[in-house]
Amino acid sequence: MTASANKTIQTDADVGAFLATVADDRQRTDAVALIDILKRLSGESARMWGPSIIGFGTYHYKYVSGREGDMARIGFSPRKGQTVLYIADGFPRHADIMARLGKYKTGKSCLYVKRLVDIDGGVLEELFAASLDFMAEKYPKDLA
Repeated sequence: MTASANKTIQTDADVGAFLATVADDRQRTDAVALIDILKRLSGESARMWGPSIIGFGTYHYKYVSGREGDMARIGFSPRKGQTVLYIADGFPRHADIMARLGKYKTGKSCLYVKRLVDIDGGVLEELFAASLDFMAEKYPKDLA
């Protein structure tokens, strides 16, 4: 890894202990549901990345600039007032899925959801599966 590597790294912190610190009961329940979904779809266990990201799987990236590091293939973070879902391949490629998802906001690779009941669970799973497929193609696990 270079000096400009990702500051968010996988830790040995306990996911359950982290979830116990989430003050909002609904958001904690949403997090447990997301863990079940992402574990099933990714085939990976939930692991903490930094102090507040719950991630599944890992991949190694290296940019032309020389920056490189490891990151979760997919994950989320229950933040105050909303849950942030990390979709590494962004959203433009998923326009058809996004049109059917429900109530959300996006950043470059972040999907912001206030409550899981605000979005269609089946469509969310479709988005997760498409993102995981992209990651498997771009960053095959045997090369990670």
